[in-house]
Amino acid sequence: MPGSEWGTATEQRFNVNLSILFTELPLLERPAAAAAAGFTAVELWWPWVDSPTPERSELDALKKAIEDAGVQLTGLNFYAGQLPGPDRGALSIPGTESERFRANIDVAADFARSLGCKALNALYGNRVEGVEAAAQDALALENLVLAARAADRIGAILLIETLNQPESPLYPLVSAPAGVAVVDRVNEATGLGNARFLMDLYHLSMNDEDLPSVIERYAAKTGHVQIADNPGRGAPGTGTLPLEDLLGRLRKAGYEGWVGLEYKPGDRPSAAAFDWLPAEARAAR
Repeated sequence: MPGSEWGTATEQRFNVNLSILFTELPLLERPAAAAAAGFTAVELWWPWVDSPTPERSELDALKKAIEDAGVQLTGLNFYAGQLPGPDRGALSIPGTESERFRANIDVAADFARSLGCKALNALYGNRVEGVEAAAQDALALENLVLAARAADRIGAILLIETLNQPESPLYPLVSAPAGVAVVDRVNEATGLGNARFLMDLYHLSMNDEDLPSVIERYAAKTGHVQIADNPGRGAPGTGTLPLEDLLGRLRKAGYEGWVGLEYKPGDRPSAAAFDWLPAEARAAR
């Protein structure tokens, strides 16, 4: 995939996910590494997997690292359990995990607000053996309503993400329609209209979905896009997904938001995993 084509054809705004790229570096060094690679925007999964409510000093240190690097935080996950790891979110899981999610809501929202971040991602959580799906879905809606209100309080959108069935067999949202249905339920329950679909083209392709059709149907309800190639979840050009064409379709469908680079660098340093994207296309326009 020649870099020059991406440079001329892609008018998207890219950001780097610092929870999957630059993970060879300590967390506080990653924002500066992204800036050194030419990017001006970053996103993060919740960085403290063991704590929905980290010490103020830890929050302040990450805020300073982002500010000192001169990059914009454009997306942040709410607490989602062990991610990466066995978990796929906490908000639909009764008991301790749901409580941890609720404890995190205002912490994550306030941290996002302190950095001007306008998108918060709430991973739904796996199905739990012995718990009725309807009970989990009711709990999920309660917690998503709380999260949507917190996002609205800081002028942000709430993102709801579809994952893929092969890698997340216990996660119930493994199609674009399933994810969008939850978005619609949350918006109906709150009346705020700030819930949006997180369209991850890698996950959708792993589900064998018709990506042009998904884009045509759901671009208007999409608040964020993430990309990785398939197979392998590597950089664009390492697999067979026509990502440049798909992003062009999104643009034509009216999507003007961020495109998160959420791929694995492979057996090379993360700084070397952006050769598909010309340096002049990395800074947000």
